[in-house]
Amino acid sequence: MPPYTLAALLMIASGSIHAAVNAIVKGGRDKAAGRAVTDGTSALILLPATLFVPLPHGAWEYLAASAVIHGFYLYFLVRAYRVGDLSAVYPVLRGTAPLVTAGVTIGLLGQHATTGQIAGIALIGAAMFLMIAGRHLGRAALGWSLLTGLCIAGYTVVDAIGVRAAPSPASYIVWVFVQMGAVVVAMFGILSRGAMFAAARAQWRPGAIAGALSILTYGLALTAFSLGPTAPLAALRETGMVTALLISIFFLKERATTGRVIGVFGILAGAALILTG
Repeated sequence: MPPYTLAALLMIASGSIHAAVNAIVKGGRDKAAGRAVTDGTSALILLPATLFVPLPHGAWEYLAASAVIHGFYLYFLVRAYRVGDLSAVYPVLRGTAPLVTAGVTIGLLGQHATTGQIAGIALIGAAMFLMIAGRHLGRAALGWSLLTGLCIAGYTVVDAIGVRAAPSPASYIVWVFVQMGAVVVAMFGILSRGAMFAAARAQWRPGAIAGALSILTYGLALTAFSLGPTAPLAALRETGMVTALLISIFFLKERATTGRVIGVFGILAGAALILTG
């Protein structure tokens, strides 16, 4: 199988699993506690693996930058989910990310992309925003969602470079999860003045499941970035919005509006352009 085809399949699978993780976090009573349990679990699962993978020499600076950006990303994400519905917030933050990522990697870093791939990226981004047509999204929810999307683009670019700079993809993947777990638990623990830990005990089961799934979703994404170009692969991850829509309809009992259905077909058409472009 050609490397780009494998990378594309890994990224599509990553997107679907990522939607499930966000649905679990959104469904928790305390969003910060849920996110801390999720990332703390990921770190604990992979901590023993640090003994078996090479130290990420050549990628320490990218890991440091990723930790800072992920910290802001998760803070903004929790704030967005506190004030907005999953079906309104998720398309905005995920729709912003591939457009900004493409602008940085193609426009500033000079990575190659075909005309078809660029058209597919634009179509996916536009389709994501179409999915919130008719949905109420307050100014606060919109602001936090846009900030979250910018952070997603930031850590996507940093991690895509870092995973190639590390001795192996496994080395970068293990260390990025271990450090992220430490940063997130400490950050939300300090911000909540310790109250987060009591809330975490009440919702550790779904958080632990989300933590295991997080390793799978972002591990697949980073492996894909080690095999192919950043911008089109990052956009393909947004096909997970199709899974998010199904979750919101069948499990969260939200309504399938015309805009959301058209948006799904737009995402799928954009993915087809990227895959064939």
